[in-house]
Amino acid sequence: MRRIVIDPVTRIEGHARITLQLGEDGRVASARFHVEQFRAFERIAVGRPFHEMPALMARTCGICPVSHLVAAAKAGDAILAVEVPEAAVRLRRILHLAQIVQSHALSFFYLAAPDLLLGMDADPARRHVLALAEAEPELVRRGIGLRAFGQEVIARLAGRRIHPSWVVPGGVSSPMSAETRDFVRSGIPAALASVEATLDAFKRSLSRHTEEIQAFANFPSLFVGLVAEDGGLEHYDGRLRVVDAAGRIAHDGLDPTRYAEFLAEREEPDSYLKSPYWKALGPERGLYRVGPLARLNLVDRCGTPRADRELAEYRALQRGAQLSSFYYHYARLVEMLFCLERMDELAADPRSLDTRVLAHAGPNRLEGIGVAEAPRGTLIHHFRIDANGLVTGVNLVIATGHNSLALHEGVLQTAKRFVDGERLQEGMLNRVEAVVRAFDPCLSCATHAVGEMPLDVTLLSPTGEPLHRLRRPA
Repeated sequence: MRRIVIDPVTRIEGHARITLQLGEDGRVASARFHVEQFRAFERIAVGRPFHEMPALMARTCGICPVSHLVAAAKAGDAILAVEVPEAAVRLRRILHLAQIVQSHALSFFYLAAPDLLLGMDADPARRHVLALAEAEPELVRRGIGLRAFGQEVIARLAGRRIHPSWVVPGGVSSPMSAETRDFVRSGIPAALASVEATLDAFKRSLSRHTEEIQAFANFPSLFVGLVAEDGGLEHYDGRLRVVDAAGRIAHDGLDPTRYAEFLAEREEPDSYLKSPYWKALGPERGLYRVGPLARLNLVDRCGTPRADRELAEYRALQRGAQLSSFYYHYARLVEMLFCLERMDELAADPRSLDTRVLAHAGPNRLEGIGVAEAPRGTLIHHFRIDANGLVTGVNLVIATGHNSLALHEGVLQTAKRFVDGERLQEGMLNRVEAVVRAFDPCLSCATHAVGEMPLDVTLLSPTGEPLHRLRRPA
């Protein structure tokens, strides 16, 4: 049986390859999405003090460190058994929303827009953000500005753009200054205008992507994520809701800290990416999606004026849930509007300048679970400690991991639609990569599975000749 290997998958965060197996007719018979890098954060954390977990877990990723910081700190809050001061919750929310803005901007403008605006079949030597800057300079300026704004908000609140340690168990380490508040609020109008202009351009481009909309992981599934108490869009807290492919609520009001009761995880034989599924349905029928697409399928409303107007237009595209993963791009832009509007609301409230931002306590429980909505979906940090406060066990259920089964299915669906092994063209394979980019996977965050893949190490001479090879079976 012939096969096509796409190695590496480009314009994603992390390292992966795709294997397409071809049948005798030259058409795709099967496909696999392999994630081969290994990040052992679940093991590294064992034996360390629990209060180090937020700062350590922020190192999991350079793109969404704040989500890991927040989820780990919320797990620490549970271990301390304290009520986090209201001002600290507000500041955590602002920080997290700023991260979603900068992360969504990276995904849309830098990673996806070259395909969306230059074309899936464009010359690969020029299918990148620098060439896009020549063709669409204003759009690229908007993307750079949005990402810079989100990162600067993070830096002013937390002290650094990447891997901050400002969020701690019990709250945050320092209050927000009036100067930082003024910076946040002064930057919101321009940022909103940039997102709205981009939304207008993106919506005009949809007619050029009819085939991709139909084939990019467009299939029935469950959708899972947090919603606010009033059914609104939520990224920091809330209860889990599940909707089916028709948009009907299947489960609602679930306590996310009880995730082990309804989610199961399996390890893949050819990937370090774990594959969660809805336990009651099994791994085949229990496939679900998380992230921006899922969140807009779940909510009754966003909860802010501009985002709600865009949500109404977005939902007019199809009755029920939006099933095509191509629309992750659309959903990210709608979420950026919401995040900016909510940041402004939170910063405008005088209570956000309160100086009481940290609750003090020692360990009062031996277990803590923190859950938040990262840019890519639901993020779960689960820590167990001993009587001395040292970590004895960790389970990280990462947003990209939740989407693992959908990624495999989406790669297969897209490859079957576009790839012809008898008349292979680069644009066919780019579409297979592009469906992965639609999910915006963060593979550095998600690769913690241990014990399934073989170890294969080759020692090379200075001239590249193999000197010794060591293989350990899975």
